[in-house]
Amino acid sequence: MSSELVLKYKVSQVDFTRNRKQTFSGTVLFMMNLLRKSLSLEIENFVCHLRSILSQPLFGRFTKSAFVQCRNKIDPEVFVHLSRRLTEEFYTDNDASIKLWQGFRLLVIDGSLMTLPNTKELALEFGTTKNQHTETVQARGSVLYDVLNGFVLDGKLSPFQIGERALALSHLDYGKENDLIIYDRGYSSFDLVFEHTECNIDFLMRVKIDFNNVTRAFYESGEDDEIVKIYPRHDMKREDGCYDKNTFLMVRLLRIELSSGETEILMTSLKDEVKYPHSIFKELYSLRWGVETFYDELKNKLKVELFSGYSKHSILQDFYATLFISNVQSLIVGEINEELRKKKTTKYEYKVNNNLSYGFLKYRIILLLLSQESADDVFFELKGLFKRHLVPIRPDRKNHRNMTKYKWRRLPKITKNQRDSI
Repeated sequence: MSSELVLKYKVSQVDFTRNRKQTFSGTVLFMMNLLRKSLSLEIENFVCHLRSILSQPLFGRFTKSAFVQCRNKIDPEVFVHLSRRLTEEFYTDNDASIKLWQGFRLLVIDGSLMTLPNTKELALEFGTTKNQHTETVQARGSVLYDVLNGFVLDGKLSPFQIGERALALSHLDYGKENDLIIYDRGYSSFDLVFEHTECNIDFLMRVKIDFNNVTRAFYESGEDDEIVKIYPRHDMKREDGCYDKNTFLMVRLLRIELSSGETEILMTSLKDEVKYPHSIFKELYSLRWGVETFYDELKNKLKVELFSGYSKHSILQDFYATLFISNVQSLIVGEINEELRKKKTTKYEYKVNNNLSYGFLKYRIILLLLSQESADDVFFELKGLFKRHLVPIRPDRKNHRNMTKYKWRRLPKITKNQRDSI
């Protein structure tokens, strides 16, 4: 890694100035290697693997204690930086490969709770949730996610007490014109709509029927499509004075009838009824489901909640490193899936098995980032591996969503020194 990167993301100016076994670059690469098992085992396997593939290994064997001391000298934001560089290059250099919806980059903002190791330090930093069974340390994760291209443009891991709307507002810094951001109904607020108007970023959000008097009247009217004025609540105040109770915004309301008989109300900034007819919005909003699939992969395939440390510093490192790996995987898989779509010769279309693809990335992610020469070979090797493990895409396949699946599940408490070794 460049000396500028080291200088920017080392915690102290005196860090990494002496010739040690562990370097800044080597430690960052090790943390990218999806550390989900016992650290001692991960270290042994990592060093042995490097020795088998490199004529000059990055470093010799090191202890768990040495790694912990070294990782404390590295700012977690280094992984945010690497992830943004990767996505910026994709959107800059791959015009033909970028998937858009009617010229929009289709984004979703959504959050999910992350279960953390049960320590007093993390409980104080992030907060806890309680039920009749147990008290669990949890943080609130939130992402700005490109559902068509599979990239996380911005990710946050914040204390549980910080609400989803506050995190959504912070994500808007990474949006731009010709973005369309989709929200579930928990996000709807005048403040968020106002910020979208100020940033000139379009939106589509589901709202509750009783979101305000205007939405309630629209629902009762039986109309399917209407452009209306919305006002802030009388008790809503902005400290910066950007708007008052007389400020209004023009939005479009849409009634969507689901096959279950349920009625959804959508609110959008896309007011051109000719260019964006009512008939397109049901399918458009359903694309939001891509972020739910992302969280499923993040938790159940990448196993982000199996953190490799017990401090806030290490938790953030693991979280941001996992988002970076997810983006690397999306870059490779997206290219392969596009090739498969162009060469359809069988009954079904096929796609890469995402679960296996993450497993193939372990250790190979190191070679992808070490040098351009080895990276090219590894990239083609990965593409070959991914193509040998495809799964069919069966159209119109639906699974009933069991909303009570995890209702009575006791979240596991992972204590120190009890990581898996196999």
